[in-house]
Amino acid sequence: MSIGSVIELDFDVAAAYDEHASAMLGFAVNALRDRTLAEDCVQETFFRAWRARSRFEPRRGSLRTWLFAIERNVIVDVQRSLTRMPMPASDRIEDIDRGSGGVTRDTSPDVDERLRIVAALALLSPEHRQVVVAVHLGGSTYAELSESTGVAVRTLRTRTFYALRALRDHLDGQEES
Repeated sequence: MSIGSVIELDFDVAAAYDEHASAMLGFAVNALRDRTLAEDCVQETFFRAWRARSRFEPRRGSLRTWLFAIERNVIVDVQRSLTRMPMPASDRIEDIDRGSGGVTRDTSPDVDERLRIVAALALLSPEHRQVVVAVHLGGSTYAELSESTGVAVRTLRTRTFYALRALRDHLDGQEES
């Protein structure tokens, strides 16, 4: 029996879905800003994971990391397909932007970089992610966050330290591979 077949037997799609689908949906919604597309991406991710289950190697990373890597590729595929789709004249982005402030499609060149950062943030624990998002992305101070969460400032600073280190390790690891 090969290693791949042993791993294949251990890959439980239902358990993986129960454990990771919620975080993956949040990641997809954040990246696509469309819940319906995000739900489709999560479904496609688990379908691709199931088809590729024999290639999953736990020594290279956790199941969560593997699933998020697949999801990132699914999201990139969806965004690329969206840019190729012709839009009806009334739904042009310029018309929407001038209108009531509707949702616009992100076509900036740094979408891949943003996806990498969002994927890295999704790998953090909820407590670590909360601090990084609030302080480094939201502009809150540690004192404000401490007041709203009831967590000591020193604890928040420690969480930030470990979260930033984990983010740096993850992002540096992606650049090397």
